[in-house]
Amino acid sequence: MSRDVKIYRITGLALISPGRLRRWQKFSVEVRAVRKEDAVERVLSELGSRHKLKRSHVKILSVEEIDVSEVRSKFVRDLEAVDRWYIE
Repeated sequence: MSRDVKIYRITGLALISPGRLRRWQKFSVEVRAVRKEDAVERVLSELGSRHKLKRSHVKILSVEEIDVSEVRSKFVRDLEAVDRWYIE
């Protein structure tokens, strides 16, 4: 069975504006997705819901597919280790 879900590391800038002070903050997020476009969509959706950012306030600088050994996020690493789900 071929592996369909890949791990992507997405880096970019997000516009943070507390009051008048506007600045771009770097971010790096690791997500699991089938395609690059799906990974970018998920990151934009999460940043919007968690930090109330508009999509125009996020600049994606790079999207790279990474190996399991390069993953920094414990959540993504643990998801990768799951081989089956049990629902009772």
